[in-house]
Amino acid sequence: MAAEAEQVEVAYLRDALELTAGNLSRHLAVLEEADLIQIERGYHGRRPKTWIRITEQGQAALAAEIDALRELLRRHQQFRAST
Repeated sequence: MAAEAEQVEVAYLRDALELTAGNLSRHLAVLEEADLIQIERGYHGRRPKTWIRITEQGQAALAAEIDALRELLRRHQQFRAST
């Protein structure tokens, strides 16, 4: 989701992933510590907002994870076809 847009609002991620605010906060902290995302806090009008941006390192890690999942799926399909 964050890889599909320049930035995404935390509230959107929380709803889309169906996580509690606390659980999402912990996940985001781990990703930020690993330099996979950047967290930006600010305001939209008078309302405080938090946005997430995926870093270049995060994009590379996401691409590698997707490649690994595709390979796993390919192996699974190959195994099922041979049985």
